[in-house]
Amino acid sequence: MSAANAAIPAGETARSWRMDLVAALLATLVVVVVNAHAGFPELTNAGGDNDSLLQLVQVRDLLGGQGWFDMHQYRMGPEGGFVMHWSRLLDAPLALGILVMSALTGSRPLAEQIVQVAWPALLFWLTLFFTVRAARSVGGAGAVLPAVVVGAAAYHFIGIYSPGSLDHHNVQVMLTMASLSLLLDAPARNWMALPAGVCAALTLAIGMESAPYAGTIGALVAVLFLVDGVRERQIARNFGFGFAGVSALVFVTTVPMSAWGQAQCDAFSIAQFVVAAIAGIGLAASASIDAVASRWQRRLLAIGLLAATLAAVVVVAFPQCLAAPYAGLDPRLKELWLDHIDEAQSLFTLLVHKPASVAARYATPLLAIVVMALRLAHGGRRRQDSLVGALLIVAFLVSAWEIRGSTFSIGFAVIPLSAWIARWRRRVEVSPSRSVSLRMVAAWLLSVNALWAGTATAMSSAFEPVKADDAGVDRNCESKASFAALAGQPGTTVLAISNLGSPILAYTGHRVFSGPYHRNIAGNLLALDAFLGSDADARAIVESHHVGLVAVCRGSVESQLLAEKAPKGFLAGLIDGRVPEWLEPVAESRGAPIELYRVREGG
Repeated sequence: MSAANAAIPAGETARSWRMDLVAALLATLVVVVVNAHAGFPELTNAGGDNDSLLQLVQVRDLLGGQGWFDMHQYRMGPEGGFVMHWSRLLDAPLALGILVMSALTGSRPLAEQIVQVAWPALLFWLTLFFTVRAARSVGGAGAVLPAVVVGAAAYHFIGIYSPGSLDHHNVQVMLTMASLSLLLDAPARNWMALPAGVCAALTLAIGMESAPYAGTIGALVAVLFLVDGVRERQIARNFGFGFAGVSALVFVTTVPMSAWGQAQCDAFSIAQFVVAAIAGIGLAASASIDAVASRWQRRLLAIGLLAATLAAVVVVAFPQCLAAPYAGLDPRLKELWLDHIDEAQSLFTLLVHKPASVAARYATPLLAIVVMALRLAHGGRRRQDSLVGALLIVAFLVSAWEIRGSTFSIGFAVIPLSAWIARWRRRVEVSPSRSVSLRMVAAWLLSVNALWAGTATAMSSAFEPVKADDAGVDRNCESKASFAALAGQPGTTVLAISNLGSPILAYTGHRVFSGPYHRNIAGNLLALDAFLGSDADARAIVESHHVGLVAVCRGSVESQLLAEKAPKGFLAGLIDGRVPEWLEPVAESRGAPIELYRVREGG
């Protein structure tokens, strides 16, 4: 495969890149037109995407003068706010886009809407392009059309590229797919390994969710170098330099000098930088030294020492990062918040509570694993298949632990499935028959994740029919219109459930205690103490923290959960219509999805 790629003329490679870019662009335009025809509903109803709303708030704060290194979210949590674990790397392009669009349109709100549409569309295009490139590397030119169709459908329906999706998940998928695609092309163009390392470092720096994939990619490069030192030497060297160099650049540009010695396990810090620098420089050095690279025994020794050094550094210097991500979370927050976050649930939990929806997340990745295993069994352990297969398996295992990993596994699955479809298309061309044609159609249908998702949705609807009275009602309080009455109130601190936290910050000028973020422990516990406690407990918190409004979303699953947890508590009383004397209903919110209660003067 490497020799074949190396023989491809540069002009032909450039033409294939242009063709893949155009094909991905056309599919992206189709998706944008579909969203436009629907009126971009996500811009006025985020559908519970709290992260994208808070990302927009974070960008607004940056444009409003908040310091580059100041990651506080001052309007959420107790007085003084709390420090977010997100990266400024994503804030920068979003802020720049809003500034440019504001200059062109003369309107900041319009500029924000343009960026909310354009940014996810751009990432959709790039992700699909790199997916198509990866499919071409694995399945040949015949896999391009299946990759465009199957990939576009998959990325569209998983929702992370919808208008308004500003959080980091779509960026991480794009960068990971870019790193994989560039490594697949690297045997023909060794320099591509350098940007592959850059992309792997960037996806890690943006969020720790992609650490398993960045780590797997780095390990795969090292293993390939060990197995084939002649062909993989330059690739390993370039990848290592790109990975280490960008990690250093990210560290000095996003971490304040005062925090250079502070290890954070949930954000890019000295811990991630040291590991990335040692791994990247160690790999590059091993590939650069002739005495090491020339013999497999010495390559094995060098890579073994590098792995042992990395393990020792983590165990000795950063042992806290070996614990589970939420090991230190307060038990009440785990019970009443973490255990009810959909994307944080395991495959086992999904099987027990929502078995019909398992197909939407796991069917195509599992099918792709089977397809890839058959390819390896019949065609030998080809370099391309091994790279894709290893990443696919890692992503599937992560998704079995937490559902959020399925956004990666569904994307990786497109590559072998597209090659599978291409193989059946070739068979139809060579020996057309009804049997072969039907098998090709079956391969197409089984590879489309949207088909599995639609089936899962239909089954869920059959078991949980939507009541006619609920049609058109914003029961979960996710629409921007539901916050209009709250936005019209004078600025104050609002006592609300965690799922209302980000929308309140995005749609109003108020501040809140609670929000679905693991670092906001004090603010989340404060809200829980108020809602689960008695009226007197809530009043004490309201008075001591100068709360001016209480917001209640009766239909929210979170509100119902808290009311069931403490049926005689403050929130349960408000839901049942028992309003203490120190609160007064806000008339304009009566009967609305979000009902407001104003704290009386002196109350």
